[in-house]
Amino acid sequence: MPDQHSTLRARRRAETQRTVQAHAVRLFTERGFDATTVADVADAAGVSPMTVYRHFPTKEDLVLADANVALVADGIAATPANLPLTHRIGSALVDSAAQLSSGDVHDPGSNRRFLLARLQLMIATPALRARHLDNHYALQQSIVGALTGESPDPDTVFRAQAAAGACLAAMHTALVRWAEDDGRTDLPDLIAQALAAAFGDDAIGSPTRE
Repeated sequence: MPDQHSTLRARRRAETQRTVQAHAVRLFTERGFDATTVADVADAAGVSPMTVYRHFPTKEDLVLADANVALVADGIAATPANLPLTHRIGSALVDSAAQLSSGDVHDPGSNRRFLLARLQLMIATPALRARHLDNHYALQQSIVGALTGESPDPDTVFRAQAAAGACLAAMHTALVRWAEDDGRTDLPDLIAQALAAAFGDDAIGSPTRE
């Protein structure tokens, strides 16, 4: 059982991260990414610049950091191993998008509005677009690990990498479309449509989501 003090510290750490990131995304949206400093973010969040860097090692991380890698990996782990790779990956991508984009896009405090603001910043900011490739690679590697386990053979890894790369390309297309539409469409459905266009209408079956 986790130590009570450790649990409390973890909760406070998560709350601080959410607060700092929310202020960062708001300021970057209002003033521009390049025109806003880490000191500006720290001042708005009521913490020191050192605290910001402790939670977000780079300025880009203030926009890019999220829970998607863990959500997708957990989603894949929960799917039957006998399903096609694209089905397992695609279902996890759709379900993670449902969790990350919940709420009303017009509500400034909703997950949906927050994700939309982050995606629009990524698309509009060259430095964030470049760093997004690193996040894309990290997500791909996490997917491959969830599919293949600890000691996979090279051919199994290759197939998982190919499937993950193709699914993530389809998802990226949907994310860009959603951001350009200012979040008016349903993101999970848009990702499902992109996956169906790439792999066929039965690519992900019928994933269960709210």
